[in-house]
Amino acid sequence: MIRFTRLCTAATLAIASSALAASASAQKVSKDAGDFALRGAFAGPLGVQLYSFRDAFKTDVPGTLAKVRGIGFRDVELAGTYGQSPAQFRQTLDQAGLRAVSMHVGYEMFRDSLQSVLAAAKALGVRYVGTAWIPHPNGPLTVEAARAAAADFNRFGQAARAQGMQFFYHIHGFEFSPGTGGVLPMDVLMRETDPDAVKYEMDVFWISRPGADPVQWLRKYPGRWKLLHLKDMKQDVATNVHTGSAPPDESETTLGSGKIDYRSVLRTAKQTGVEYYFIEDETRDPFATVPVSVKWLEGVRY
Repeated sequence: MIRFTRLCTAATLAIASSALAASASAQKVSKDAGDFALRGAFAGPLGVQLYSFRDAFKTDVPGTLAKVRGIGFRDVELAGTYGQSPAQFRQTLDQAGLRAVSMHVGYEMFRDSLQSVLAAAKALGVRYVGTAWIPHPNGPLTVEAARAAAADFNRFGQAARAQGMQFFYHIHGFEFSPGTGGVLPMDVLMRETDPDAVKYEMDVFWISRPGADPVQWLRKYPGRWKLLHLKDMKQDVATNVHTGSAPPDESETTLGSGKIDYRSVLRTAKQTGVEYYFIEDETRDPFATVPVSVKWLEGVRY
């Protein structure tokens, strides 16, 4: 899921500063997060990452949001504001009956325009504001690069906390490629960041892609994983891949129909402090497949 600097421009962020005075303070997440019949073991709260519907947004933003609301979602995670200022997009969400809980922004924008990023997040009313990619253009993510990113994350996180929000990093699988002496960059990112200022979003597909065990990692760092991205992996998809990339239609499937043991993941997530769950579906027809995943979550027992 690599998209943030393309969708949320520096100009868009700058507009947020003027809208900040009129914006409400970051809202708390409601446990009643959608029109879902959660009759099984899973109790949510459940939202959806709007990147799932990126193709539909190219032609009709209000109509796409209305369809998202029609599935039953009220809470969403953002991957940009589709040409609107933060204040304008918040109004568009309000009109659709949706609310932004979380948002993703490019690493470079955090690094270079931190206060503008936080102003945009404040104007949108999100609780969580994070990034999902650590630049590493010259090969695998090294321990040294992870250490530098951890220092940046501490700075981002402390600034977000001062504004009443929570910074997070969404993993992408390349953080699990062993470095010198077998040290994992993911361990560096955990151990060298302030546990209060820096939280993490586990994408269950992407942690599984390099062969890591999501249940083991939830237990290894309880209280650090606050958000989960829910998407399943087809049975024949190879693991032990650390690139952070995979063709969605060839690798993803609806929740409960793939090779990931989601019952164990969801049970452990509840036990270890996960606060919010977002379906993300990067396949070709999300308006057909996302409701299937919702239905599975409504009835799953574990």
